[in-house]
Amino acid sequence: MHGFDLNAPARILILEDSALDAELIMQQLKTLSPPPAIRCASNRAGFMEALEGGGTDVILADFSLPDFDGMTALELARQRLPETPFIFVSGVLGEEAAIESFRHGATDYVLKQRLIRLPAAVERALAEAREKAERRRGEQHRELLVRELSHRVKNTMAMVMSIVRRTAGSADTVESYIETLMGRLRAMADAHALLFETNWNEAGLRDVIERAFAAHPGCLDRVTIVPGPQTPLDPRAALSLSMVLNELATNALRHGALSDDRGEIEVAWQRETDGGGRPRLVLTWRERGGPAVSAPVAERFGTTLIRRTIAYELMGSATLDFAEDGLACTIRFPLQSASAEALGPSAADLSGTRRG
Repeated sequence: MHGFDLNAPARILILEDSALDAELIMQQLKTLSPPPAIRCASNRAGFMEALEGGGTDVILADFSLPDFDGMTALELARQRLPETPFIFVSGVLGEEAAIESFRHGATDYVLKQRLIRLPAAVERALAEAREKAERRRGEQHRELLVRELSHRVKNTMAMVMSIVRRTAGSADTVESYIETLMGRLRAMADAHALLFETNWNEAGLRDVIERAFAAHPGCLDRVTIVPGPQTPLDPRAALSLSMVLNELATNALRHGALSDDRGEIEVAWQRETDGGGRPRLVLTWRERGGPAVSAPVAERFGTTLIRRTIAYELMGSATLDFAEDGLACTIRFPLQSASAEALGPSAADLSGTRRG
């Protein structure tokens, strides 16, 4: 079938060895609206050539032909164009032969003595073929959605298990473990909720930033989000950046600018191009006014999560500067539009076994 434009002319192949009968058939087909594009074949060679060329919406075939029969033509059509309606147009087609033709895949039959039925039979065959094609498309779309959902769930569960394991390894107490773990899982849930609102298409960068801070009551009062260029993020980037921003916000509340009443945070972003001229996002996180900061003696899981998420999920880099007057973090990663491949985190292996 050539699409679903009901106004497009149907492409009809006629297999008929009688020039007179072919002319009568074409006369009837001209009553279709719009008039169809018709191709005729009178023998096996011409019929095979037409089948190989494709571009056929309906096949009309005589049942008896000099060099081969209609049932053979039907079999050949089923092999090469299995979804194309096949209608026998014959002067002699008994009930037994008609039943046999239906068993082998024929769509309908019209007697040459009643060619007035032919236009309606063709229109019905075209309508049924369109309906089948639409149904097939719907089934394929559902299968694709199921595969995508399975992929997302599997990757999300892998990330959850990694976070649970690594959070336990870095927690000092059961209480801190529960608090940190719940915060990270909430960040994932909030990012999924944002993407659900956009039907898993692109999410705006500013929305991702605001949603990350909204999980921490009171944070937004001391956070300045500097307006930047409108930047849609694909699902992978939105989820990954949400996790990173949650880590930065949690650290600011516990140890950084938001751990006392004086500190503030500024988040800004801009676009740039890399050496190959491809677009890249540069996001900066700057803390000021809080308690003095010093670099940790050993890298904790939060820092590991930030670096590896940006590196492995977004193919970018995250630079953390533990300046005395406040943490500064610069994140760079290439921008890509949403696609079927951007289905969410590819199970970021936070355990360190993945290689980039």
